[in-house]
Amino acid sequence: MGSTGQPPIFGYQLFSAGLDPWLKTLEEEYLKDYIRSGGSAFKLVTGTYGEGKTHFLYSVRGLAWMHNYISSYIELKPDETPLHNLESVYRSIVANLLYPQSAASLLESGYDRGIEAVLKIWYYSRSTHLRPNLTRKEYTKTIHELTAAIGPFESSSYTNALRHAFLALHDKDDQKFNLILQWLKGETPPTPDLQQYHIHEKLDSKTGFKFIRCLIQWLREIGYVGLVILMDEAEKTPGMTAKEREKLLNNLRAVIDACSKGEIKGSMIFYAVPDVSFLEGRTNVYEALNQRLSTIFEGAKNPTGVRINLEQLWGTREELLTTIGQKLAGIYEKAYGIRFDPDLLDDRIQSVITKVLGEKFGEVSYKRLFVQEIIKNFHELKSEQRNEARTGPHAGLNTEVSRTTEM
Repeated sequence: MGSTGQPPIFGYQLFSAGLDPWLKTLEEEYLKDYIRSGGSAFKLVTGTYGEGKTHFLYSVRGLAWMHNYISSYIELKPDETPLHNLESVYRSIVANLLYPQSAASLLESGYDRGIEAVLKIWYYSRSTHLRPNLTRKEYTKTIHELTAAIGPFESSSYTNALRHAFLALHDKDDQKFNLILQWLKGETPPTPDLQQYHIHEKLDSKTGFKFIRCLIQWLREIGYVGLVILMDEAEKTPGMTAKEREKLLNNLRAVIDACSKGEIKGSMIFYAVPDVSFLEGRTNVYEALNQRLSTIFEGAKNPTGVRINLEQLWGTREELLTTIGQKLAGIYEKAYGIRFDPDLLDDRIQSVITKVLGEKFGEVSYKRLFVQEIIKNFHELKSEQRNEARTGPHAGLNTEVSRTTEM
């Protein structure tokens, strides 16, 4: 946090501030109700660099896991997963699938992510509880019945791929499983090898959106409430051609319309961008998108709004930064086994707030600048307290707290 200002993957909840009313509304209105009942929704999240887009998306992911959604957090990069290329977006979604897992298990074993992990946990959860109660013949028959019951989904090729992936795991046929896995990941294995399994379609600009819908249909069928897709555009898209920009806008409009019409049931899509400059234009597609993205999400005041402006999530900047500073101080004290003098800490936090809010931010958020500056000040304050303990009137008294006691 002190070096780059980026939030960590775990522990962000410990210094969150100002998000609770909006997260509560997303949870109550959407995750616990509308999406669970088969609805779908799209939210556009806006905020300058360092405004907290990634932090907000991590918070949404945590809520989604609490309610048994699978999530997929993807960074949209101009050269890797631009939104004007739905094939790349699909590949990134399936590569970053994460079923609900505790922070402890993730920290111990690392990310068990991607469609391969979901396929395997799906098969083992279905098959293992059958073994004690069935003979080998009955077990094999039941496995084939379970396989036949998969789908059907919008794409018959997608349905066949999932059925044969399930059977390949049952038969311990790694070659077959890996071939089908390649196709499900959006790669291009040899066509003749796929045709024997009745997999004829391929991922391209025409099928990309269909594949995303099939993925969500399957996830809901195997017991998850739905899929929460978190698209984080970390960088502005420079040098985009007119044709690519038109594709991006048309794809974005198609996603929003699909959510509005309920065509991708059980899904919630967040698209985070630094600003809405990509909506500036005079053509019909610009006008159509502006109309779709005009309403503002204001928590309980207007839960149906589409645009979430992170700059407007709190009352005053001073209150927000004070809360963040106090929470970060608690984490710092825990990490270094110390106790800050409350008065000195408060003075330091207020001093940094005054300094940061007096600067011109440009494209970098005052929040990120504050976080970097306050952690630097924590280091300074720690050194000052240590020096005071050694040379002051109470020299020799230990102002530090044992790490063992703290933990």
